[in-house]
Amino acid sequence: VQLQASGGGLVQPGGSLTLSCGAPGKIFSVNEMGWYRQAPGKQRDSVATIKPWNYGDEKMYAASVQGRFTISRGAGENSIQLHMNNLTSEDTGVYYCYFELWETDSGPKRPYWGQGTQVTVSS
Repeated sequence: VQLQASGGGLVQPGGSLTLSCGAPGKIFSVNEMGWYRQAPGKQRDSVATIKPWNYGDEKMYAASVQGRFTISRGAGENSIQLHMNNLTSEDTGVYYCYFELWETDSGPKRPYWGQGTQVTVSS
């Protein structure tokens, strides 16, 4: 499974960006999807995650992005988006999409990472 992420770039403080990530191909089931961020010189931290449930998706956000970022399903079957509003310089970093999934009904649950997309917030 190769995740394909896109949408990063340079944006001014207060601006918005939307990141997209998809997992093309046949997948048995997804346990969790999300976005992580790694700022320069820091560890990779969770930004937002989404867990599919039978009765709706469970979404979680880091405190630093609550109310500004929204994670949602993308247009494709196994795809997600991260809508980022009111961006600040603290949001600068490389954003990685993450899927935890079963490729087959008999295989193990595994984590997969996208290649990372740079987001730079600067005037």
